[in-house]
Amino acid sequence: IQSWLTDHDGKLRVAYAIVDGVNTQIRYRETEAEPFRPVLTTNFKEGVSFATFTPDNKLVYAITNLGRDKSALVLMDPATCEELEQLYTNDKYDLGGIWYSDAQKKLQGVSYEGHKGVRRHFFDKATGEMFGRMEKHLRGYEVGISGWNKAEDKYIVYAGGDRTMGAYYLYDVKADTMTKLADLAPWIEEQQMAEMTPVTYTSRDGLEIEGYLTLPVGKTLHNAKNLPVVVNPHGGPWARDSWGFNPEVQFLANRGYAVLQMNFRGSTGFGRKFTEIAYGKWGQTMQDDITDGVNWLIEKGIADPAKIAIYGGSYGGYATLQGIVKDPDLYACAVDYVGVSNLFSFLQTIPPYWKPMLDMMYEMVGNPEKDAEMLRENSPALNAERIKTPLLVVQGANDPRVNINESNQMVEALRSRGVHVDYMVKDNEGHGFHNEENRFDFYRAMEKFLAKYLKGVEPQGGIVPESDRR
Repeated sequence: IQSWLTDHDGKLRVAYAIVDGVNTQIRYRETEAEPFRPVLTTNFKEGVSFATFTPDNKLVYAITNLGRDKSALVLMDPATCEELEQLYTNDKYDLGGIWYSDAQKKLQGVSYEGHKGVRRHFFDKATGEMFGRMEKHLRGYEVGISGWNKAEDKYIVYAGGDRTMGAYYLYDVKADTMTKLADLAPWIEEQQMAEMTPVTYTSRDGLEIEGYLTLPVGKTLHNAKNLPVVVNPHGGPWARDSWGFNPEVQFLANRGYAVLQMNFRGSTGFGRKFTEIAYGKWGQTMQDDITDGVNWLIEKGIADPAKIAIYGGSYGGYATLQGIVKDPDLYACAVDYVGVSNLFSFLQTIPPYWKPMLDMMYEMVGNPEKDAEMLRENSPALNAERIKTPLLVVQGANDPRVNINESNQMVEALRSRGVHVDYMVKDNEGHGFHNEENRFDFYRAMEKFLAKYLKGVEPQGGIVPESDRR
């Protein structure tokens, strides 16, 4: 059992179970005296999530993508999972969550993540007006609700944005007052941070790709010309980049780089089709979406074609390696952070807790037997002879998801050809660095590496590997 749901009287009525390691089963009962019984089983492509019961505890408000591309808010019979009425859907984005009032016993709104932050649709006029008053107090910031009292006349409100980690406030509904409680990072000067601009470009096969362009402070889309650029594809890959404060992006922008992030096909939140067209397309059309974003920046005159780097972690690390395999002349340098290099060994060394998901992984990534040729063609370590781009590889020795062998074989394949690779291994890290001193070492090394190849600044003493794995 993965999770539970009670009705408004606190009675335990719903259980969510994982069966076969992948499929989700909803189990339901009318009363606590009855046993749970299965009412619906969905695969990893589908989803039904009961958000909460209706005020009378008979039906449920559910978010589902069954029979549709974008997830919708529906009224559903929990005993059968029969959809009774569609209450709201968005034509571009999947829905995220609902806003239900326990005090007023009614559904108030639904939210989803758009191109620039969270967006809301209100069913209750008074709630929408109250939220509008909150936003008026915090004009220019993205506003969210973090907590409230039982009377629902006082709210803890978060206000954030792309240039601040944000702050928390106490909002008094009756008095219409907003009182600051705390800044999350008061040492960050907002005016010194760079703006993250939502951008859109078209892929070579006609898909609209949403992304984010962060320019160094003082630069705008109108005056940014021939800048050094760091292309930063996200990990996952079944995840997404979002508008908001990103410390890594701010770090790079502060050093004078434009940063391009993009939600390539396979990214989540854009509907089933957008995700599923990426199945079996690692390093192929997924990679093309990244390349098309780079070429868009070049065509706009924003990027200096000779000063473009690519950097990513996990799947983003794979995309980094595949990028310098497929387009060796496009990037001046590359930084691979805990990235996959060989799709065969990646699938063979998945951790024990992923084993039940193997069939799903075979469909989403590829089957080593049926798709051997495709996997071989799109494994950077097996195509290392195409790589000539300067590379920094960063890896945790105890990584359970992307085994250290992924980085070792990549480095060995290049060094055997006499290609110089900087390699940093931290023995006390797993999938991504969590120890602060290691993070400092990584970012210092990346800063020197990028400065050398994008600005022509030779680092003092070079980059020293943090391990004897040389």
